[in-house]
Amino acid sequence: MADAPRYLLRPAALADLPGLERLAGASAIGISSLPADREALRERIVRSQRSFADGDEPDAHYLFVLEDRQQAGALVGTGGIAARAGAGDRFYSYRNEFTVHASPALGVRNRIHTLHLCHDLTGATVLTGFHIDPAHEDGPGAQLLSRGRLLFIASFPERFTDRIVSEHPGLADESGACPFWDAVGRRFFHLDYPAAERLASGQGRAFLAELLPQSPIYVPLLDEATQWALGQLHPVAERPFSILLDEGFDADTWLNVFDGGPTMEARLPMLKTARRLRSVGVLPPAPRAARGGHATHLAAGRRLQHWRATLLALDATAPAVALRDDEAALLGLAVGDSLCVAALDGPDGT
Repeated sequence: MADAPRYLLRPAALADLPGLERLAGASAIGISSLPADREALRERIVRSQRSFADGDEPDAHYLFVLEDRQQAGALVGTGGIAARAGAGDRFYSYRNEFTVHASPALGVRNRIHTLHLCHDLTGATVLTGFHIDPAHEDGPGAQLLSRGRLLFIASFPERFTDRIVSEHPGLADESGACPFWDAVGRRFFHLDYPAAERLASGQGRAFLAELLPQSPIYVPLLDEATQWALGQLHPVAERPFSILLDEGFDADTWLNVFDGGPTMEARLPMLKTARRLRSVGVLPPAPRAARGGHATHLAAGRRLQHWRATLLALDATAPAVALRDDEAALLGLAVGDSLCVAALDGPDGT
């Protein structure tokens, strides 16, 4: 007998507020898009609901939750998508560059690592606020939470841009000490790292240009601990980072302006999920044993405001699939509907 789908990824609803509060309370410092504040979380949900309802929402942000169906639908993860980074403001990052200083007279040529404050990523689509219960981070739930958002973007490309970015928290401890922020940002803002993150979460990043230096930061002038921290991941970011790296994201160019963590970037058409995406029809229910040995796929319906995604074992080549009653009910589908699918592993379709 085949097992029922365990995980469900769906848009957040106001009824999810207690579960999101619990997840936010357990999230690491630096996950500013998942604030441990009930009213702020409520506003995130309401804004997400507006975004799903209105394709012209100027500050569209989609918030998703991950259910564990084996735990009576308990929320075990959350993640979002900001349709446009900055949304009318500027989205600041540091850009890694190398500057050459040379003296022919002395026979010296140095290639120096520099950081340049920039807003090059403004307007890109951003994957935000990934958080999953540690008990689920190494399993298929993390795959669904991370790649499922890419499936959503690829299914409704008119709502997003082809340029996708994802910031990942850098090194910081439980007290809020952050090597990069303490060495750079704190000298100009006189705020600790958690306070700066909260400020950015509530007001955006425009204030950064007002106080951060516009000249390049010469990395060799930073202390060794700060240099080592550049581009390093907070432990909670290792799993989502590895998934997106496998998808085709690059992590060499940009750094988070607060903690120096890596900011990943990719073009949607180059991502595995986008390349493997195809639409299939839904057939009447099939016997539970009909899919032995089939590959695991991301699977979701095409109704925007009732969008739901899960993981199903499907024939990678079939033009239509027979969903069991429990699978069809979980995704809100009926015979004759269309199903968007993308294999987790296998040929990229290119």
